[in-house]
Formats: sequence, structure tokens, C-alpha cells
Amino acid sequence: MIVGLGNPGPQYARNRHNVGFQVVDLLARRHGIPLSRAKFNALFGVGTINHSQLLESRRLPKESAAGQRVLIVRPLTFMNLSGRAVAPIARFHRIEPLDIFVVYDELDLPSGKLRLRPFGGSGGHNGMKSLIQQLGTDQFPRARVGIGRPHTPMSSADYVLQNFSVEEETEFETLRPRIADAVESWLFYGIDLAMNRFNPAAEATD
Repeated sequence: MIVGLGNPGPQYARNRHNVGFQVVDLLARRHGIPLSRAKFNALFGVGTINHSQLLESRRLPKESAAGQRVLIVRPLTFMNLSGRAVAPIARFHRIEPLDIFVVYDELDLPSGKLRLRPFGGSGGHNGMKSLIQQLGTDQFPRARVGIGRPHTPMSSADYVLQNFSVEEETEFETLRPRIADAVESWLFYGIDLAMNRFNPAAEATD
């Protein structure tokens, strides 16, 4: 299962807080998996990510592996209730937490920085708090996507619900495909290889 965190509704679509949705939407388009099913308080799609597609695009090393059946999920709850969507759909499809990859925004990383981790706490992120509570564990891999903190007096809540600035959007047009590549790397080669490839060298095991 590949989960992007965000808030539902067009008014939130380009918010910093919705970078998780933006990445899973890109993955779904890339592999022709429409997010057209609505159940369990989630919008999701089921399909196959084929290894051959990734080899042709040179996004992954040349090693033989079959296609992977995936569930791509966008919770239809608001951010702080994300776990109420993710946990039921995981239980229904018998997906273990270690096989759930979550993409979400991170205030405590500089804007545009990507860090993959195999597990960890919520770091104060309400969506992740909900996932950890509902899944009963923090042992699931994730991509933390840095959005930085506001440079002017502003609450964190107001900041994350702003759209990306023009400068940030230019940066994230390149970053979103890279995050999608990292998710694909995890899918076929596991979190350790993905971290070594996509985290900064000094932080690959952080």
C-alpha cells in the first residue's frame, strides 16, 4: 500500500500540507492506476507497477523482478484523522504495516529536502499521529518531504495550508518525480536500498 497524506477537496490541492496527495497522484498517473474507488473513507486504486517500465526509464537498477500489485490510497478524512481511513483498508486487504509506505510533509526539514525512514514517531505531524494510533505501531516506512518553516510570523497551521510559492513550486516540480522514484525503489528493492539511493549520503541510515 502506498499512502499519500493530505486534506480532501480542491481548495487544498496545491497546499504544502498536500504534498503526499500530489506524489501519489503522480504515481497513479505514471502507472495508469486511476484512483476511482471510494470505500473505507478513502479514495484508492488497485493496479500493477511493472518492473520493465522502470528499467526502460532507467529509474531502477537492472535486476529481474516481477511486477508488483499495489494499492494507492488518498484518505478522504481530513489530515488529523488519516488513520481512520488507512487502518481499515489495510486490515481488509491484509496488508501489514511494514508493507505500507506513507508520503507526507515535514516542517522540520528544509523545503525541498527528502528523507526516507523505515519507521519512527510522528514528529508532531497530526496525520502521522493518527496513523500510528490506528495501526497500533510506528513500524512502517515513510518519505518525509521537507516544506520548511515560515520565515515570517505565522502559525504552523496557517503555513501548511498555504499553497506553495512560485519559487517552491518550481523546486517541487522536480522533487515530486524524485519522491515517486524513491517509492518505486522501495517497492522493488526495499527501504535500505531506497534510503541509500535517495537520502543524503550522511543521513542514509538516520
